[in-house]
Amino acid sequence: MSVIIFILVLVFLILAHEFGHFVAAKATGMRVDEFGIGLPPKIIGWKPKKSETEYTLNWLPFGGFVRIWGEDAESMTDVKGPDAGRFFSARPKWAQIVTLVAGVGMNIIVAWLLLSAGFMTGLPMSISEAPAKASVVEHGMTIISVLPDSPAERAGFAPGDIILALTDTSEALQNPRTPEEVSGFIGARAGESIDVLLKREGQTMALSVTPERGIIAERGAIGISMDMVGTVTLGFFSSLWYGMQATGNLLVAITVGFWTLLSQIVHGTANLSAVSGPVGIASMFSSAASSGLGFALSFVAFISANLAVLNLLPFPALDGGRILFVIIEAIKRSPIKPVVANTLNTVGFLLLIGLMIAVTWQDIAKLLG
Repeated sequence: MSVIIFILVLVFLILAHEFGHFVAAKATGMRVDEFGIGLPPKIIGWKPKKSETEYTLNWLPFGGFVRIWGEDAESMTDVKGPDAGRFFSARPKWAQIVTLVAGVGMNIIVAWLLLSAGFMTGLPMSISEAPAKASVVEHGMTIISVLPDSPAERAGFAPGDIILALTDTSEALQNPRTPEEVSGFIGARAGESIDVLLKREGQTMALSVTPERGIIAERGAIGISMDMVGTVTLGFFSSLWYGMQATGNLLVAITVGFWTLLSQIVHGTANLSAVSGPVGIASMFSSAASSGLGFALSFVAFISANLAVLNLLPFPALDGGRILFVIIEAIKRSPIKPVVANTLNTVGFLLLIGLMIAVTWQDIAKLLG
């Protein structure tokens, strides 16, 4: 069931993106020929009276699309008639850029609304970052991430686990309040087995792990990051304000992460094992959804923000690449040759598909392993 919900979430986010293009194209005087849910072939279409736009339902359930007149045409030299000025390339450059950016803008708005709704219903976050006026219900010392091939991963620790207690043969740490307490207890016991009592999805469980030196210099570690997490709830207007702040912080963090990854790819130092595709994200969504509505809302907001940043990358076939083409045309005061633009977009699309297949294969291998 969670996989079906995740597919519906992706469809919703893609449709929201396309709806942004649709609204902006209409507002800037472009003619929109079709707004489709799913991808062709078409099941059914509906064109209201006095409407130029056909609304279609299609067989392939992979989001949707908006078809703006002339957006992908090779030439507009033969365009005539009363609608000639509504051709995509006939509109001013600012109108073309606004239309292309609008999809990204809609994904940002969706992320903001989801995070705001999360604050209203209760959003999990670090207690140290909670607004002063918020109502906070503590969860406990929560594992945020687990280092690949670390003692913690081999022992079965997972993000979202809440640490209730740590014990060895002579001492116990009950209900730790700070990450420093936990890291101090673990750091002094390199090479010694530690029993850790955890709470996972409402169930209590015990795991044994042996800290190792070398993960962190000069002391033992098991390869986890953690924080005191709680459910933070705000009123309506405060939720909108802090939702906006959280969206901005999220976009900055994602942008830095993308550019860091791209830089590492260029220098040959990237670790693509940490990158997840649709299969891996679906698995993470299932875990987030099982942890409560706030986790699910924040995770969908995270996906929406990622779609926004990804689409703004100046890469062919993405909105950012098409915006770059428009800017180049504005600077050189002449259109880019259609064969050049189409070739670059096709190559970019194939590279993106290839990357998606590789990452999906990696996700499947992780699940099977």
